[in-house]
Amino acid sequence: MQSKALLDAWRQRIDGFLAAQLPPASESPQRLHEAMRYAVLGDGKRLRPLLVYAAAHAVNRASAQQMAALDHAAAAVELIHAYSLVHDDLPAMDDDALRRGRPTVHVAFDEATAILVGDALQSEAFHLLANAPAPAEARVAALAELARASGSRGMCGGQALDMAATGNNQSLEALAHMHRLKTGALIEASLMLGGYLVNADDSALRVLQRIGAELGLGFQIRDDLLDVEADSATLGKTAGKDEAQSKSTYVTLLGLDGARARLAECAQALEAALKQLPGGTNENGQALSDLAAFAIQRAR
Repeated sequence: MQSKALLDAWRQRIDGFLAAQLPPASESPQRLHEAMRYAVLGDGKRLRPLLVYAAAHAVNRASAQQMAALDHAAAAVELIHAYSLVHDDLPAMDDDALRRGRPTVHVAFDEATAILVGDALQSEAFHLLANAPAPAEARVAALAELARASGSRGMCGGQALDMAATGNNQSLEALAHMHRLKTGALIEASLMLGGYLVNADDSALRVLQRIGAELGLGFQIRDDLLDVEADSATLGKTAGKDEAQSKSTYVTLLGLDGARARLAECAQALEAALKQLPGGTNENGQALSDLAAFAIQRAR
């Protein structure tokens, strides 16, 4: 199956799995469950769950049972990501009214519901991963990786640094550290979960970790460029927020040309890392290679 067909099939697979696993809106507490589904089932890129499938496919094509386990892992990382967006949009954080082309959860519902949505999605993510049909050792490794990537040494820590830095000038080193935690940690974890659940060896896991680090950096640089170059309708979220909030970005620190040059360097490093996959970027690794290219070249 060609790369695009694989990615499309995985996208349909995870969308269906998420819709089936989230509590129905008719179940009490109905408002919370409705808001959870609203937060997750919108028009997202599904980059992180697709990375789970693509990483597994690149290092060790999954059996039917392993694919079922990957569904749980892919859903878990998407639920963590969705919860982070809900909380990130709150008035106490970025105070944004638009996400994925429609009102943010606290606008469509209310702030208290939005906080509870984030809390519930995080819990559901670990519940799903803990119940993945995989050997205990693989599940524990995946759970530990996702917990690390989500906590104070990962995504939450990065958000804390972002909040503290708002309105202040950051060094390039400090900016890179913040984004390694806020954005890169969950991207890296998505790849690692795919590896763990198909029993990838240590060598393959190290390659996936390197790919994740380069991809996380490239994704963020592209995000900073889009905040300047794209409009809100294209992005599906408010454009120009970084400048409005006086945030340091790769664009403010390096300029547009400098940020584009840094992204090109990152793309080269990412390509080199992808070639270290078992068999390089052959048929098995092509989906991951194409997905990585999309992430750093995307228009929204």
